[in-house]
Amino acid sequence: MNVVYASNDAYVRHLGTSMCSLFDRNRSCQSITVYILSLGLSEDSRAKLEEIAGQYGRGLVFAEVGDLESRFDFPVDTGGYDLSIMSRLFMGELLPDSVKKVLYLDCDTVVAQPLKGLWDGDLEGRIMGAVMEPTIYEAVKDSIGIGRNQPYFNSGVLLVDLEQWRQKKVQSRLLDFWREKGGKLFASDQDVLNGVLKGEIKPLEPRYNFFTNYRYFSYEDLARHSSSYRAVTMEMFGEAKKHPAIIHYMGDERPWIRGNRNHYRRAYETYLAKTPWAGTPKEKGRELYMAAYHVLDYVTVLWPEIRWMISRKLGMRMVEARASLKRGGK
Repeated sequence: MNVVYASNDAYVRHLGTSMCSLFDRNRSCQSITVYILSLGLSEDSRAKLEEIAGQYGRGLVFAEVGDLESRFDFPVDTGGYDLSIMSRLFMGELLPDSVKKVLYLDCDTVVAQPLKGLWDGDLEGRIMGAVMEPTIYEAVKDSIGIGRNQPYFNSGVLLVDLEQWRQKKVQSRLLDFWREKGGKLFASDQDVLNGVLKGEIKPLEPRYNFFTNYRYFSYEDLARHSSSYRAVTMEMFGEAKKHPAIIHYMGDERPWIRGNRNHYRRAYETYLAKTPWAGTPKEKGRELYMAAYHVLDYVTVLWPEIRWMISRKLGMRMVEARASLKRGGK
């Protein structure tokens, strides 16, 4: 199994936690090699990651990205997302040609179940496999040429046919698309992947990239919001809630923030404690916000339309602000 992460020092303890969970939950896997797309990881960070890999007898390879911004011949606005996420667009170039297939994981994930079924899965000729994100705003889909009833995918977990990625010059296509959009999109490179690979992404079961805030959404509510989500059965969604294979701490309720009440936080805490970053204090200063966010989780269960209204209002304000900045820059 070839697994790819991208990180700088700011996210390295989360990477270490995720990698530790990957190794621990896949002990029966004959071979696991982790490739880290590094944006200036320090020697200390590398040593700690090597220590984790060594404990499990797994391979670890660093691929230094270098000056990531210089890889773009146009200005790029990540919209507040960490610059390191864009590294995944270049994995076909950064990884050895001998690597034909990879599983990409965001650093804010924890592996909770063996991934053999995912790794051995058939992409059925598609370039990539990913999990649908039905809560994305319609305006975002419109901006990248995806219809209301077409699927939109989260890029936190990607099963990639890297050989086909290279053959079909996906990297060039992604950069061309982003350039055409002025280097500014709501969800940055996630939007680029969706816009370029429309029709070339195989939907994966939600348990392979379970967003923790989806615990509070009902299946019917998600399917009403995006009819393409009917490709996921109610049973699949229920299984993902109870037994996620990969937990994705997407959203604001993150387990490393003090005061968070994330239902799945213990998985992160358990594996953090097994890494050289054990004992790292949680980030302070957002305790009241965490309490309010958790209240919103339960509001979602009882009155989902309120969650949609708040999310849409705040999200669209961000979309409109970016559109205004783009118009002003012309």
